[in-house]
Formats: sequence, C-alpha cells, structure tokens
Amino acid sequence: MSAISDCRSQFPALARTVNGLPVAYLDGPGGTQVPQSVIDAMVHYYETSNANTHGAFAASRETDAVIYRARRQMAVLLGAEGPDTISFGANMTSLNFALARAVSRVIQPGDEIVVTDLDHDANVAPWLTLEAQGAVIRRVPVRPDATLDMDVFANLIQPRTRLVAVGYASNAVGTVNDVARIREWTRQVGAWLVVDAVHFVPHAVVDVSSLQPDFLLCSAYKFFGPHVGVLYARPGLLDTLPTDKVRPQRNEAPYRIETGTLNHAALAGVSAAVDFIASLAPDTAGSLRSRLVNAMEAVYAYEHRLSKRLYDGLLQQSGVRVYGPPVAEGLRAPTVSFTVDGAHPDAVARHLAERAISVWSGDFYAVTVVQQLGLAESGGLVRVGFAPYNTEDEVDRTLAAVAEL
Repeated sequence: MSAISDCRSQFPALARTVNGLPVAYLDGPGGTQVPQSVIDAMVHYYETSNANTHGAFAASRETDAVIYRARRQMAVLLGAEGPDTISFGANMTSLNFALARAVSRVIQPGDEIVVTDLDHDANVAPWLTLEAQGAVIRRVPVRPDATLDMDVFANLIQPRTRLVAVGYASNAVGTVNDVARIREWTRQVGAWLVVDAVHFVPHAVVDVSSLQPDFLLCSAYKFFGPHVGVLYARPGLLDTLPTDKVRPQRNEAPYRIETGTLNHAALAGVSAAVDFIASLAPDTAGSLRSRLVNAMEAVYAYEHRLSKRLYDGLLQQSGVRVYGPPVAEGLRAPTVSFTVDGAHPDAVARHLAERAISVWSGDFYAVTVVQQLGLAESGGLVRVGFAPYNTEDEVDRTLAAVAEL
C-alpha cells in the first residue's frame, strides 16, 4: 500500500462490507467518503459552539471564527488572494444560479454567453436563463474523442462575448480542458470567465492567482468534506454585481451573495477537510499552501496510476469501450467511463454493486456530452472514479467483475 492510500484507516466507511466483501468506493466523482477528523470537527462544533453569528457571547464569537477559518482554508487550497474572495452556499449549483441572476441584471440584449457541451448542466443551465434578458447563447461542441473543439471555441469568442462558462474537467468522461488558454481568449475581449472546478479541485493543484478566473466554483463534498458549495470571486468583482440579498446583509464580498445563515458545522468540516488534504503531503514541513501543493501532486500521481491500471485493463477486454482521452499528464482526471456491449449501464452498475463495488451509471447531469457521444438512448455510461483511499486491489476486483459480463 502506498503512503497515499495509508490514509484508508482514517475513513470509518471503509470498514463496511456488502455480501461479505469490503466495499470498494469507486463513486468518488459523486462525492467522496469522509475521514474521522472531518466528522469530529463537525461534532465538536455542535457540542461546543452552536450559535448564530456576530453575538457578544463565546459560542457566537467561536462561530465567527469557524466561518473565517473556512474562508481562509479554502483560499489557501485554491491559491486565492485572501479569505474575502471565498463565498459559501448550499452547493455549487445554487451558488451558480445566484451568480447568474446577478449577472443577468447587467447583461445587455445582444451580449453573447459561451457555454460548452462537455459541462455538467450546473454550469450550463444557469447561463441559459440569460436568454430571457436578450443574451445570445453560443455552444462549444464536443469532438468524437470527448474533448472540446478548441478551434470552434476560439472562433466563438468575439467582441460581443460577455461571459464564458467552462468546466476545468469533465465529470462524465474526465477530460481536462485547457482553461489557461481559454482564459487568454476571454481576456482579449474583456469577457468574464466562470470555471466549474468541482471535478478538478479534488485531484490536482489549483492556483487561481495564476489562472486568474473571474469566478471559480467547487464543492467540498468532492474532497472529503460535507455538502458545501464554494465560490471564488476575483477581488472587487463580486462587489459590482447586483446580487439577491436581504437588506441587513453586508454589501461587500464575500457576504453579498450568501443568503441566510450558513451551515456553520459544515464549514468546520470544510476546514478539517483542507487540513486532511495537507496531511497527505510527503513533506509535512513548510506553509499550509506548500503542504497542500505537495499533497495534491502526490494525490494526482497516485490516482492516475490507478486510472491507468483500470483504463489499460478495460481496453484489453472484448466488448468494452472506454470514452475520453488517454490517461496521460494533463489530459484527464482520474475518472474512467465505459460501456459494455449488450449490457445496459445500470445493469453493469448493479452487477458491480453485488460484488461490493460502488460505481455510477447514467449521464451524471452532463446531459449534452452523453447525447453527442450517442449514448443517451442506451443509458449513458458506467463511471469509475478514484480517491486517495482506493487501491490497486480494488481496480483488479473491478476488472474481474467487468470481465464476468
């Protein structure tokens, strides 16, 4: 077992068995399991500091500190300028719809919005609502290899382009997009860039100070935390948008897009999740940012080794087709999606579930890419995703179970 997967002992869920077999949680793209330290942090908050914010008493002051620490931790994880760039919400989808409503109030008829057919619908549907304000929606198609047509993409970004929404990595097929290149295109015409990084943040180093997106969203439950949505906003930009808010809410970022009381216990869990990621660093010295970078580099290498083992093994099986780019540096997240001739994806997922292997089937809300790959009517894909607690033995169990079909 590698140093990375040694973390298995910290996840209570991994002790579970189904049909007498240890459960292989290969469902990470839909949400990872949670280490004991995150559970403890949330329980500790409820035991000691459960209160609303901005009060004079101890529990309230402690809650204020919990929220600030969560902003600071997420800012460090994303390489952001500071905690005031981080807003929280119920989930990424809710935050993105709130962002789209705010943007709709400054959009002019004829302004163009670019979305992609590779994205999760949470970074498409919110922007389609801007058509009601007269915006023109442009769509980037998907090539047969499940990558974006970058030539079309470049040509779609024109002087009337106001906003571009793109995923960092596809949650359906794992494709990693050249977001830095897209950022250069948007900068040339002064368009805003909104990056859905939900499927990328758990698997690789993110540095928004270098990438300089206008907005970037992710979800803590995809990297060992509770269900919390996270929005990074470029300093000063959120302050200019007419967001939905109650009148007493503070007008400046990061507060102005946060509606109602936040889930304080969950934010304690977010901070603990970031600490857990830092604990995976081979070198435990240095700043939190340096440890997080080292940890994510190690996680990336380990998860891609598992992905390549599964990818290569599936390619050797008759009747199995794997979708997306090859497992190579910078091309895909540690997510492998496939179909089996003559077997509905749901049936494949049930077959694996009977063998205590947890995977997903369907379109995973990435509806358009599944349609463009010609898989919508046949049930979509079978999706396997890796986290640091997964092992080579689990890969081999999966390959053997697929071979039985």
